[in-house]
Amino acid sequence: MKKHVIIAMMIFSVVMYSQKKKNGTVYKEHPAILEVEAMQQAFIKGDTAKVSGYLADNFRAFNGMNNNPDNKGATKQNFLNQSNNWSKNFAYTSISRWGGAYPDAIEYGGDDGLWVQTWDYIKGVHEPTGSKIDMPIHRLYKMNKDNKIESVLTYDDGWVWKELTERRSARTNGTIYKEHDNINKVLRMMAALEHSDVDKAFSFFTEEARFTNLDMGDGESNTVAEEKEAFLGMLKDWSFESIDVRGYPDYLEYEVGNSKVVQSWWTARMTRKSDGKKVKLPLMLIHDFNDEGMITREAGYYTVQALAAK
Repeated sequence: MKKHVIIAMMIFSVVMYSQKKKNGTVYKEHPAILEVEAMQQAFIKGDTAKVSGYLADNFRAFNGMNNNPDNKGATKQNFLNQSNNWSKNFAYTSISRWGGAYPDAIEYGGDDGLWVQTWDYIKGVHEPTGSKIDMPIHRLYKMNKDNKIESVLTYDDGWVWKELTERRSARTNGTIYKEHDNINKVLRMMAALEHSDVDKAFSFFTEEARFTNLDMGDGESNTVAEEKEAFLGMLKDWSFESIDVRGYPDYLEYEVGNSKVVQSWWTARMTRKSDGKKVKLPLMLIHDFNDEGMITREAGYYTVQALAAK
């Protein structure tokens, strides 16, 4: 049996290796790579004359994320217009190789010709809207027999361009409420904290709710149990005179993401039990609500370092 298995594996290996077929050569350094990278630098600078010199007359540019079978791509003139648009509407532009990646020039056999693959990182700021372009971009360039760029296929983050387009015109994104039951819940929760009614205060949160504040590191958060424990620990050293709302809270129901948020501003007036020192702690709180009206997250823009004052 063992002998048969070994023979079968040898046959399988022979078959697998026999299926390999070389179809060209991959170059890490090639004149076409230099041409492509030079064209890219000229493109973001708006040097359309230089860009044009690298492109074939029948050049076409394609979006790799466009699945329209009838898409014929952008013409050479369209591409030059895009370059001109970059120079007029974008600031602080740059394009460079992404991390440790480098371009490849692939010379295929037969009639498939020469292709250049690039992995770059592009940056810039759209002047009319302030939108930031900061993303990786992958391109496939096909070279013709005259060493001109015949076509380019681009893969990038389409959401960036969608957001930029939307910001060019005013649009609403939901409704702001001055009065709402979710605002009332935040007011009741803060009143409970003022009166050290911890169980009632945290009853407005889901069991999975998370808490953050400015003293926490990136990615850190507290659970309900941890936040309750921290608050009870603070009450051993401090008492509340009052927690006063500043201005008035806003409740926002966003269209994008269907999120529900209460923003509120407070001043917590506190007294240290050990020496009677009084401290005013400013708070800005953001509470996310679910569809059932429970708080799922609290983002606190405050620092308890103020309580360490002597």
